[in-house]
Amino acid sequence: MKILLIARYHHPTTQRKVEYLAQAPDVDLCHIVPAYQPQSADLRPLDTQRRYRQLTIPMLGSVTDPHRALYRTVTFHLHRFRPDIIHAEEEPDSLSALQIAWARRIWAPQSRLLLHTWQNQDRRKSMAVRWVIRQTLGAADLVFCANSEAITLLRRFGFAGPAPLLPAIGVDTTLFRPCAEYHGWAEQSAVKSSYTIGYIGRLVWEKGIDLLLQAVAALTSAMPDRQIQVWVTGAGPLQTELQSLARQLGIEERVVWKGAQPPHEIAKILCHLDVLVLPSRTTNVWKEQLGRVLLEAMACGVPVIGSNSGAIPEVIGDAGLIVPEGDVQVLTQTLKHLLSAPDLRQTLAQRGRIRAETYYSQRHIAEQTLAIYREIMA
Repeated sequence: MKILLIARYHHPTTQRKVEYLAQAPDVDLCHIVPAYQPQSADLRPLDTQRRYRQLTIPMLGSVTDPHRALYRTVTFHLHRFRPDIIHAEEEPDSLSALQIAWARRIWAPQSRLLLHTWQNQDRRKSMAVRWVIRQTLGAADLVFCANSEAITLLRRFGFAGPAPLLPAIGVDTTLFRPCAEYHGWAEQSAVKSSYTIGYIGRLVWEKGIDLLLQAVAALTSAMPDRQIQVWVTGAGPLQTELQSLARQLGIEERVVWKGAQPPHEIAKILCHLDVLVLPSRTTNVWKEQLGRVLLEAMACGVPVIGSNSGAIPEVIGDAGLIVPEGDVQVLTQTLKHLLSAPDLRQTLAQRGRIRAETYYSQRHIAEQTLAIYREIMA
């Protein structure tokens, strides 16, 4: 099978899936990635050890814009590569998906077109966007869905084709794994006098970090004989406001602001945590679509607590604890219960590692993707 994969991966932890796909003996893979700086398209192997080619194409618009950016190409090298499958990890309402669908119609009409959607919120759309969706879904042979609500939304848009539940990316379990030298998997059963609670992600209102700080303030009063710290890892527009809130709550000295960190540092930070909390809030335009940091924590053997926003409950399953959105009291009680129950922490740590490895590892996602490729070509 000749696979043209169009996906905006820029880091080895997400690139890992591409490497797993390319290892299949029946796959000839070419991966298109956008260039950050304008340059000529360059088709070449990344290095001598990799079994696939990478095509770098400049973009019009921001490379991080999932809806309005366009690739600076007409053909996507379809006339040269002649793929059996075009796997474009682009949203059906995006201009890039429309561009790829049109290119396929002209240069590779025999190929199958596979798209991907994360969207689980039915936002109002203009007539132009609805037209784009009709065009792309009309051209698609299959659409991967990152969460179950995305499938429901896709059906509402009128897509009747295959819509397998499979996120585009998962967790690199070769990087995120239990760390015996830190607060590792086995040590979750220990009775402790100090605990470290963690948050990792963007510092924005919808992520609910203020709720976590309020819960920690209440927790320190409820557990006065315990030393409790919070590590906040990430950056965003709310940092100054959150630091001010920590001072108002009297927990300024308990909060450690670690800033944005690369994945290998995130893995180290996770291995120092007793619990990771993702208290996300649903808004009119967004709710949690996956919560990848939950998967990273679970893979490291760190117990997780998440709100019931969007896809969080289906990601966590029975490997963590769920609290209602915006409920500081329940979050406080849940943290107290978890930190006071070493056997529960051990159980959740074990379940989390197994769940991350079984359902969300990059290897598993690559294997499922390959199975779908073969099925659609049968």
